[in-house]
Amino acid sequence: MSGQVMPCSPQEIGSLFLFEKLTPQQLGRLCSEGRVERYEAGPVYAEGEPATCFFVMIEGTVVLSRRVGGDDVEVTRTSQPGVYSGAMQAYLGDRVRQLYNNSMRVTEPTRFFVLPADTFAAVMQEWFPMAVHLLEGLFFGSKSTQRAIGQRERLLALGSLSAGLTHELNNPAAAAVRATATLRERVAKMRHKLGVISAGPYPREALANLIEVQERTAELVAKAPTLSPLEAADREDALTDWLDDHGIPDGWRLAPTFVQAGLDVDWLDQVAADVDPEILPGAIGWLNYTVETELLMDEIEDSTTRISHLVDAAKQYSQLDRAPYQNADVHELLDSTLLMLSGKIGSRIQVVKDYDRTLPKIPAYPAELNQVWTNLIDNAVHAINSAGGEGTLTVRTALDHDRLLVEFRDTGPGVPQEIRGRIFDPFFTTKPVGEGTGLGLDISWRIVVNKHHGTLQVDSEPGDTRFQVLLPLTAADNDTPEEPA
Repeated sequence: MSGQVMPCSPQEIGSLFLFEKLTPQQLGRLCSEGRVERYEAGPVYAEGEPATCFFVMIEGTVVLSRRVGGDDVEVTRTSQPGVYSGAMQAYLGDRVRQLYNNSMRVTEPTRFFVLPADTFAAVMQEWFPMAVHLLEGLFFGSKSTQRAIGQRERLLALGSLSAGLTHELNNPAAAAVRATATLRERVAKMRHKLGVISAGPYPREALANLIEVQERTAELVAKAPTLSPLEAADREDALTDWLDDHGIPDGWRLAPTFVQAGLDVDWLDQVAADVDPEILPGAIGWLNYTVETELLMDEIEDSTTRISHLVDAAKQYSQLDRAPYQNADVHELLDSTLLMLSGKIGSRIQVVKDYDRTLPKIPAYPAELNQVWTNLIDNAVHAINSAGGEGTLTVRTALDHDRLLVEFRDTGPGVPQEIRGRIFDPFFTTKPVGEGTGLGLDISWRIVVNKHHGTLQVDSEPGDTRFQVLLPLTAADNDTPEEPA
């Protein structure tokens, strides 16, 4: 949109704070190469358009806004003469994309001094060469620093995840190793006991009955019920008494194993009825090895299954062998992230999952959303730990109009009102020196807002802080898959 061109007065533009130190000759050049334009209430330029002009307001009211998801969020509203916007980085030339990084509109008839971007770049380099060099160094230096620290942030997160994953893998792996060693010992004893039984003067039918009892016992072990501690203790006492009454040595040692396998006195009565009395002690010992073997194999299966789940979670988290841009189930992403961070979350923080499983898959970059979840969960854990280490982390998903909501709620001390507007700024952190880079929320904001056209917002009070991620259910018409940021 173009405005009505009006006469340019060097005296008038010289009264603006931006130009007050310029010489009459410099002000004359600005008026000759620039222009004054009057705009009626309405838009002046839109975010994302080529930045062709540098605007300085002479009088009126301007509103600057940024596009966040499907909404325009107002960032500045002012009537102060001399405020400026537009092609503010024209002096950097083609080393950066020259686009308007916000939208500007006026709410009343407003006059601007308008300078073409090329002219603005030329006068900056000619009149203020040292300032231009300093600004270039600041701009590109901050970009380089941000990239380096962003990489460091990712490495720190990777190290934390690796430590947590190693810890989680170590427990089932160690359990499987212990169970395997014990299983080898029990199998050796079974072979010895089988040799003793087979060498004895037992009829063929008695041995066949023993084998049949063994098969039934193995089936019962697979269906063992879960008992309360009191029920288990009562059943152990009953089994110990039965074994003692039938002359079985070390009944107190055998009873806990039988109870763990879900066996009771009725089962022992059936064994006694099916097996000849002279071989009952040997049969009970033989069946004890059978039960122990089944339990050990169950333990090995549980441990290796746990390892397999952890490996699957790691693959899901890292999105190995998957397209960068795909239709993703946010619940799978959240579960894999929570599992990867379980070591860091610890046992003193209760994790509550409040999922709406009816939500559809959404077009997204899953690996990058996992990074968002990681940053938000890490911040929540840090907040809870700073308040004593005990609390609740609630992860909730829901439908919010035409967007998918993912909410992380913690019971930490909250985000103070005076810093709430700065927490998404690069390098801003409330963590102690060495514990945070101040880029976690900045990276998360850019992934959610810039990459997924969503919204990231916070609502906080002591004991109830909620970070909310709102993601569109469908891809925008102009969305094209790109490399992860």
